[in-house]
Amino acid sequence: MASGWCCRDTVGVVATNDERAAAAPAPQPAPQANAFEPRIGRIPIRFLSPESPENRWPAKAYAGEVVPFGATVFREGHDALGVELVLTDPTGVQTVRRMRAGDPGTDRWLAEVQVDGVGDWRWHIRAWSDDWGTWLHNAEIKVPLGQDIEVVFALGVQLLKRARRRRIIADAIKTLQNRELPPESRLSAATDSRVAAALEADPIRSLVTTSPQRVLRVERSRAGLGSWYEFFIRSEGAKQRKDGSWQSGTFRTAAKRLPAVAAMGFDVVYTPPIHPIGEINRKGPNNTLTAGEHDPGSPYAIGSKDGGHDAIHPELGTRKDFVYFLRTAQANGLEFVMDLALQCAPDHPWVTEHPEWFTTLPDGSIAYAENPPKKYQDIYPLNFDNDPIGIREEILRVTLYWVALGVKIFRVDNPHTKPLAFWEWFLTEMHDRHPEVVFLAEAFTRPAMMQSLAAVGYQQSYTYFTWRNTKQELEEFFTSISKETSAFMRPNLFVNTPDILTEFLQFGGVPAYKIRAALAATASPSWGVYSGYELIENVARPGAEENIDNEKYEFRPRDWAKAEAEGRSIAPYLTQLNRIRKEHPALHQLRNLDVHWSDDDAILVYTKYLAEDYTRTGEPDGIIVVANVDPHSVRETTVHLDLTKLGLPVGSSYGVTDLITGAQWTWGTDNYVRLDAFHEPVHVLSVRYD
Repeated sequence: MASGWCCRDTVGVVATNDERAAAAPAPQPAPQANAFEPRIGRIPIRFLSPESPENRWPAKAYAGEVVPFGATVFREGHDALGVELVLTDPTGVQTVRRMRAGDPGTDRWLAEVQVDGVGDWRWHIRAWSDDWGTWLHNAEIKVPLGQDIEVVFALGVQLLKRARRRRIIADAIKTLQNRELPPESRLSAATDSRVAAALEADPIRSLVTTSPQRVLRVERSRAGLGSWYEFFIRSEGAKQRKDGSWQSGTFRTAAKRLPAVAAMGFDVVYTPPIHPIGEINRKGPNNTLTAGEHDPGSPYAIGSKDGGHDAIHPELGTRKDFVYFLRTAQANGLEFVMDLALQCAPDHPWVTEHPEWFTTLPDGSIAYAENPPKKYQDIYPLNFDNDPIGIREEILRVTLYWVALGVKIFRVDNPHTKPLAFWEWFLTEMHDRHPEVVFLAEAFTRPAMMQSLAAVGYQQSYTYFTWRNTKQELEEFFTSISKETSAFMRPNLFVNTPDILTEFLQFGGVPAYKIRAALAATASPSWGVYSGYELIENVARPGAEENIDNEKYEFRPRDWAKAEAEGRSIAPYLTQLNRIRKEHPALHQLRNLDVHWSDDDAILVYTKYLAEDYTRTGEPDGIIVVANVDPHSVRETTVHLDLTKLGLPVGSSYGVTDLITGAQWTWGTDNYVRLDAFHEPVHVLSVRYD
């Protein structure tokens, strides 16, 4: 056997040192000094947050949001570290905030900042070796043991001489150097609270390391906070004539509904498209292929001889009437949302003016929209690859036209069927021209596309909320939207839409409608309902997950006053939820949602907490939501709370008030609850901080 140490190489063959040397390549010249540039700093700073995926686009926040900043910071050995957040607001004012250590063993450092100014904030993390903290830790161990006392004090003096010359520092130096005092007395000078405060304000640092810079885009509060109400303009004030035809509602008649919407506490009103509706292949009631003489068709089949995306359906009124509707909404404290649906009816002007914007089949016809087995014979989708520049410029022109009339929020229909690169260009262009304009993505699609639409610039997104109904599903969903994607994606939790009537709502009755509204209104700063929800309209079209006699294809006037007088409306419940939202700033935040525990598989528990530093009153705000998510049962169980998530000491007792019923209890860590789905299925509890 050859001489030398024997080991196993990377492919599992035993080799000796001599064999290795014989097989080794010829020696290479030594690299020049400093030729290698490490990618990591002297003190590693990694995994910065908030950050968008791959850091390609800015992370997001909205004015008034409390943003958690974080980074993983560590170093070799056991020396202490100092970490701070350096934040520059859009006006150039820089603030520095010390970060606190997170959970032990994670090396995570955290700081929270409530951002207010709209614009791009720039931030980075600065870390350093905390030389004084390291010395003090060692001194407090060694001095009581009598180890290296004079060396320890000498090192302390050296460090203090690097500090700014304050009288308290000079006094501490003298005490450390005074050998006539007992060691404990000398050490007490280093632990004096005044010395600690001075060195906290101006740390003794070395090995200072700075992270790369990041951008946080802060948008106006409506980009992340609002209560939305959807209704069809044409249904409000619609009347049926004796011959079966309909007189459409108009902007003027629909404006009469706005005070009632505002009275329910909603602050955003959204309507489906208001443009001319195509006549070719117009759909009839319940999505039938043949429309009758008086059927209005789907408003999503946009365009006719009366115009396209920059025109108003003549039955709804004129541009003057539209402006009147906008001003009435504003007078009632409501912002208006326009539907931006980028598809065309076969008789849209674009079809004849720009046939290259569509897909032509081998037989010469234009392909209509379909998602097999679904077919949309009344709609032609745009083909963004045929003339991408022409299409994008026209869409920008149309959008700017409505912005000029006063529209500041757009709900975009099916954005996931258009190229992501288009949306990146379009949303960047709109932000540069009108940063106040908000876009909501109606993208019920795969996670990669849904989240990427948010990352490239959409301010809000529809989500999978309507299909998350069990306790486990909701726990996972709420954790995801509040912790995993909240740096770039803002959920708008709509409880229903003209296209979505889930089985939970179809068969859950009034309890199901209350449960879903309470969850949406408390879990997310933005939520919404489609009209008819308050009337428990829960009959589905056979074979479809949508209401029968769907309003997309026919007029649907409702007698709101009669329904409320007969007790058939939960409008008072929705009003109560919106009032609670307005009164409790903890519900204006998304990232503060924490899921807790219960012993029952149908009792969901979560909290929202906002510290006193971030509330206008100077008092903390804590909300506990306990929901029976089974609309068919009465449930009794024990819920278990992590009180630190509510700013309370472990093991403490505190008062809670049910904001739905007014009942009051004294709670602790473990609490008995009984929730009768047929009475009140959800507790929304306010914590009393006495």
